[in-house]
Amino acid sequence: MCWSAPLSDNVTIDPRTAPEACGSMAEVRQGVDALDRALVTLLAERQRYMDAAARIKPDRSVVHDDARIEDVVAKVLAAAGPAGLSPDIAEPVWRLLIDRCIAHEFAAFDRERG
Repeated sequence: MCWSAPLSDNVTIDPRTAPEACGSMAEVRQGVDALDRALVTLLAERQRYMDAAARIKPDRSVVHDDARIEDVVAKVLAAAGPAGLSPDIAEPVWRLLIDRCIAHEFAAFDRERG
C-alpha cells in the first residue's frame, strides 16, 4: 500500500509503502528516504525559527535557556509515546537537535549584531 501524508502547508512526504506492508528492503529504504527528505524540510523551517529568535532576543545571554530546553524535551517526550516513538530515540535526538540549534542561534545572533 502506497500513501503520502501532508505534514504542514509546505511539507508532503513522498508516496511510500507503509512500514507494516513493506516486503523488501527496497521498500523500507524508499520509505526512509522519503521521510528523510520531509525531515530536512521541517528542520530547515525549525532553523528559521532559531534565526527569528536570534533577531528578537535582546541579549546574547538569553540564547541558552535551560528551563526552555527541559520544557521542549518534556513536550517531545509527551508527544513521542502516543506517536509510537521510543523515548530512547526521542530524548537524545532532541537534546542533540537543541544543542545544535542553540549553536546556530548564537552564530545568527552574532551575525545580526555584527
